[in-house]
Amino acid sequence: MIRSIRHRTARAHSTARAIPEGGACHWRVRGRALGLMFSILSLPSISVAETSLPVPSGQPVHLSDVLLDNNPGELWVRFRFIAPKIGATVGRIGYDVASNDMEHLCQTLAVAYVAQHDLDPALVVISMSDRPIQFGDAAPDATQFFEAYRLEQSRCIWEGL
Repeated sequence: MIRSIRHRTARAHSTARAIPEGGACHWRVRGRALGLMFSILSLPSISVAETSLPVPSGQPVHLSDVLLDNNPGELWVRFRFIAPKIGATVGRIGYDVASNDMEHLCQTLAVAYVAQHDLDPALVVISMSDRPIQFGDAAPDATQFFEAYRLEQSRCIWEGL
């Protein structure tokens, strides 16, 4: 049975910056066909949580949550992904590669989602974690990467916070 991914309101126990100090490298990734994303989400025999989304690095990435967050004083739509191969040690996928994947996910998944649900967010935040983490909980042993984008004419524009 397909588990339907729907957005919910974000509620955090604490606050943290969505982007590390200094930002990240900005890479342009050509948008891929949205049809692939919609076909993955509509497969009758595969759970969305078990379906790996295609990203430029080829790493396995799974959509965990879509959260609507008004806590910063404006609407932020947060797309939370599980990417078990990210990390800073040898053999893991580092931030420089994962940032490409995050921009790709913004362009191919977030843009379509925001349009489909008629949302007008100030920011779209794409996050990756090497393991499931409850939103707002501290997890110092987990690897987490974040990127923020504003949407302009159906394009993700990187925002350094």
